[in-house]
Order: sequence, then structure tokens, then C-alpha cells
Amino acid sequence: MKKTILLIFTASLAAIAFKKDGSVAGQMFPSIECEDYNGKKVNLPIQEKDKCTLLGIAFSNDAEKELQLWINPICSKYAPKKDTKNADAFAIAPTDINLFFIPKFSLLNQVMSKKAKEKIKADTDKELYPYLLFYSGDKPLKKELDIENKDVPYIFVLDKTGKILYSASGKYDSKKLDKINDIIDEN
Repeated sequence: MKKTILLIFTASLAAIAFKKDGSVAGQMFPSIECEDYNGKKVNLPIQEKDKCTLLGIAFSNDAEKELQLWINPICSKYAPKKDTKNADAFAIAPTDINLFFIPKFSLLNQVMSKKAKEKIKADTDKELYPYLLFYSGDKPLKKELDIENKDVPYIFVLDKTGKILYSASGKYDSKKLDKINDIIDEN
């Protein structure tokens, strides 16, 4: 039975959604330090010549459920297949973009984050490990990203310098993914 990414965590942020009057496009994504599935530090945004970054972030269990609906369509486009006979198998290989899915652990739950990380790893396809990062910092992402609703996932497209080119939130929508694809193709 195929495992899916399961992001179990709670958020310390009161809310995470964009202001009603606009988005964060044009702003720099805040610098944060994450950990990969092996505990190696990864600094975001990644500044890599000719590579955009696509981030999916969830700040609550409700957001995690919605983010799961984004994972397969995004990985189908941007994570190379390792086995053409199995359409659901993704390769552990570099892609044309930096691709990451990130759970945010609250300060309150950082003590428990090791157990939660182990649970997430156990419930995640190993092929998706390279695309999974953990963030448990206390950086005020709510303020920096103009966030209001923690119960929906957020998708960010960053250029090679870390500037936010596009942001989307909420349930998976093929029109949102088409817009993301267009922006990545242009950059």
C-alpha cells in the first residue's frame, strides 16, 4: 500500500493566510533554517542559478490534510519518475526546481518534534524524503508573510534569489497549479 506524506504537527502561529487586499508576491521569502529527513540543516530560500523554488507549507493538522491533495499533482510535474511502470513512484534526483514540503512545529511542540518527525518519516514514501523539510524556528512568519488562517496550506514559488513570484493558499485547484506551472516555466 502506497504511503503518503503525513504531516502531523501543531502551529504556534495564530493564523496564516494572505491579506484580503493582496499577496506577498514581490517580497523576499524570509530566511529560515530547516532540517531535512536526515537532520541536515537546509537554509531557505535556496539561491541557485537558474532554479526556482516551490514550497508547500502547512501550519496545522487541517492544513496538512489539504496540503496532501497538492503533493501528487506537484510531484507528478516536478519530481522525476524513477520507475515508468509505477506512475506513483518518484525519483530521488535533482529536478529543474527546488521542491519542498514543510511542516512548521510550534515552540511549544519542539520538544515533541523529534517524535513527530519520526512519525512523519514512517508515514512518508521514501521517494519523497528529499522533498521533505522540517521547520521548528520561532521566526515570525505570520507577520513576514501576511498570514491570517493557519488551517489552510500555502504554496510559494520563489525565483532564484528568493523573491516570491507567486503564492497560493487553500485547497488544491488545477487552475492554481496551472498558474504555478506558468510562472515556473517563465523563470
